[in-house]
Amino acid sequence: MFEAAGFPAADDEALTPEQLAERAKKQDKEVEVAAVRLLSRREHSTEELKRKLAAKGHPEASIATVLDKLGKKKLVSDERFAANYVHHHARRGQGPVRIRAQLRQQGVTDSQIQQEIAGGEQDWNGLAAETRRRKFGVELPKTAAERAKQARFLQYRGFNSDQIRAALKFDPDMDIEPDRETTSGEGFDPDHS
Repeated sequence: MFEAAGFPAADDEALTPEQLAERAKKQDKEVEVAAVRLLSRREHSTEELKRKLAAKGHPEASIATVLDKLGKKKLVSDERFAANYVHHHARRGQGPVRIRAQLRQQGVTDSQIQQEIAGGEQDWNGLAAETRRRKFGVELPKTAAERAKQARFLQYRGFNSDQIRAALKFDPDMDIEPDRETTSGEGFDPDHS
């Protein structure tokens, strides 16, 4: 049992170097089969694959060896994972801020994330507008309260302030509540709140 979890058995000292090498080779093969099985379902980042294999009790040395081998064979690729992830989650209406945070959790480097988000075929302003339309309809918000609600929704979905303004077709005059305007009609006085 301890052997399967990556701990040496008590009789390891009695094994010859050839037997130890054979055992390590067998462990590597088991790890490789498990990794390929996970990759056959969907693309994984290297870090995500490492966590899943370790959770199944595979030895760290075998995991590192196998991931290096799979990387050289191009079976696991953080660049490909990031590209697929950005494309899939953008189609689901998620913005670049949220996608960036999720990719960081998967162990993808900031440079790879930036390359995929900036270099992709995504029109983030258009995606923010489409996400807003799907949730709230074609008509733009008429009150500041409606605008704030829609802006919060888009912010939650991971869009930045410029993309939110573009989706809401930002109009500074519309962001002023009528009951907050001064009687002279000059607009909101920020010192008078």
